[in-house]
Amino acid sequence: MAAVPRMVVNVAQPVIAIAGTTDVFPVRRIYCIGRNYAAHAREMGADPTREPPFFFQKPADAIQNVAPGTVADHPYPTLTSNYHYEVELVAALGKGGRDIPPERALECVYAYAVGLDMTRRDLQRASGDQKKPWEIGKSFDHSAPIGPLHPALAAAPMGEGAIWLKVNHVVKQSSNLSQMIWSVAEQIGRLSQAFELMPGDIIFSGTPENVGPVVRGDVIECHIDGLPNLSIRLV
Repeated sequence: MAAVPRMVVNVAQPVIAIAGTTDVFPVRRIYCIGRNYAAHAREMGADPTREPPFFFQKPADAIQNVAPGTVADHPYPTLTSNYHYEVELVAALGKGGRDIPPERALECVYAYAVGLDMTRRDLQRASGDQKKPWEIGKSFDHSAPIGPLHPALAAAPMGEGAIWLKVNHVVKQSSNLSQMIWSVAEQIGRLSQAFELMPGDIIFSGTPENVGPVVRGDVIECHIDGLPNLSIRLV
């Protein structure tokens, strides 16, 4: 009889809490779209009228779960002196596929959440200037704080609605989801041309303008209409 394979080490499965339940959502991959609000694209030195969408990934275990109504401690990362916030709508997929037409793409969305794409901006820019991959600036431990998932059927429509971020009670980012260059449905369609999307994939859908630095002791509060606020403290 053939031997049954066994796991030689125990590896934790990254998960996201689901609002109002003790259930959790297993995370397979984290996809992020870059420069998806026109004003943010301009502040990053790009012309949004001519640029097709582009994506990068974070490791699944970059997730930091943040309970609503709390201010979670968030560790200031190593190797940086220019650490930036980016508030984003996150879509979690319950279905997948290839070449998904945008008009059917939202059928794949299981739930939505508020997320932060935390960025070591100095390392990202240095990598870009040297034409090297920028994972070191984007894809590090705890770089994806996220609130609990709210099932799409229960959440408010996510094609429009206020999105804002405050640092120490001062508004830094303020826009509307309707200002996305590529909608969540279009992002799913484009991603499915390059990858076979699967249940467990999540998509960070881009941040508005006025990204900026934070330091230890700062408190970040994020808001998207229809979802509970997300708050972290830099430690």
